[in-house]
Amino acid sequence: MRYLHTMVRVRDIEQSLNFYCKQLGLEEVRRVENEQGRFTLVFLAAPKDKRQAAKTRAPLLELTYNWDAEEYNAGRNFGHLAYCVENIYTFCQSLQDAGVVINRPPRDGYMAFVRSPDGISIELLQAGEPLPKQEPWASMPNTGNW
Repeated sequence: MRYLHTMVRVRDIEQSLNFYCKQLGLEEVRRVENEQGRFTLVFLAAPKDKRQAAKTRAPLLELTYNWDAEEYNAGRNFGHLAYCVENIYTFCQSLQDAGVVINRPPRDGYMAFVRSPDGISIELLQAGEPLPKQEPWASMPNTGNW
């Protein structure tokens, strides 16, 4: 057995691609438009996984966009997506500069949480050992939930 992908339903494909690709840094590796089923699938990979994903179709994030309007309830029972980043402080600052709310700041130099435009919780983890605590992150309070 091997991991293939995680699928999340999105309400606005362009808004979601802006978040996942331009802000989070994932890259589109494949797209499926199904006119009969009235949906679009967009498969995204982290840059360091892109070569493997192109060959094996894993590991991927699948964004499913149903063309007909539908309301999705995102519950905490979904859990979260998790990505490893080279410098959690720099990464969170770039997200914040792009208007993304840092729900759980990286106070410990290791872990942070943000939410996608559709309310999907995303965990960001520092690659390797935690970074030394740093302001303003060390004293920044949580915002909302994740």
